[in-house]
Amino acid sequence: MRARTARGYSQRQLTARVTALDRPMTATALSRIERTVRRCDIDDFVAIATALGVAPHTLLASSSRDRGQAERAET
Repeated sequence: MRARTARGYSQRQLTARVTALDRPMTATALSRIERTVRRCDIDDFVAIATALGVAPHTLLASSSRDRGQAERAET
């Protein structure tokens, strides 16, 4: 979500970009992925990263940092 909002995309805008990459996705599906209610398949993950204009490993690295910050905040 942070990468999406940093680029100024709404969920609908990002899903339109992902769908344009031949990976149909609804805003509901993206919302569930962002909230970790739905798992993110590798195909979806790569399409989301491409639509955002970032390398997939960049999203993974930022997720790890976010988890680390959340874990430190809980202690």
